[in-house]
Amino acid sequence: MSAAVRRIGIGIAEDAQKVIDSANSVSGKFTTVCYCKPGIADKKTVGNAVRIIEHTNPEQALIDDLMAGRIDAAVRGTLPANSTLMALKKAEGVDHLERIALLETVYGKKFLLTPVGVDEGWTVPEKLELIKKGRLIAQKFGLPEKVGVLSGGRLGDVGRHRQVDASMAEAELVARLGDAEHCEILIEDAVETCGLIIAPDGISGNLVFRTLTFLGGGHGYGAPVVNISRIFVDTSRASPNYANALLLAASLLE
Repeated sequence: MSAAVRRIGIGIAEDAQKVIDSANSVSGKFTTVCYCKPGIADKKTVGNAVRIIEHTNPEQALIDDLMAGRIDAAVRGTLPANSTLMALKKAEGVDHLERIALLETVYGKKFLLTPVGVDEGWTVPEKLELIKKGRLIAQKFGLPEKVGVLSGGRLGDVGRHRQVDASMAEAELVARLGDAEHCEILIEDAVETCGLIIAPDGISGNLVFRTLTFLGGGHGYGAPVVNISRIFVDTSRASPNYANALLLAASLLE
């Protein structure tokens, strides 16, 4: 007997056609279920393997169906971050979300980056947990399991500012406890050998992500949330398309 077709949900709040075109482009690999408010999506453009669910609160409908198992994985798509992630946190009973982004440089080098949320990865234990979970994702995607921990400067910069000194001391500790390498501030070298990059904090990680994807010609495939029981891939509303995020969610199901 053949395996059941997977169902992956994705949210629509704006740029409806961009989301639908993305879903149509991966049509047949799984069924994509688009969640939106009534009248948002043009149903005439929807392919055979794409469904539309209209709801006055599509964020809650997406999360409810994910938690109930009516869909196997979810992608945020163009739904607003605050309300969608708040619904996810409430449903999962967690006070914060941990995300690990799959990125690609303009030269085609793929790597994982975390933390990428401004409220994530601020302590040594949090970074060590992200390393443990990030290594598992690196294995799934065939990326190097070597982990590079970034800090606020080069070792030769010690003494120039107390925050830089503290950043490097913490990176050394995280690298030692996490069986990783302190790559100092040299992210351009770290991505050559490391499948997982640990940013100094969520602010700098978010800046790296946004600079690479929106200014540097790179690509963001989405950021799986790794401290929940279900598969949820966070995305930016500024992404040019969501095909890769849907494929990322599908790959996490395998």
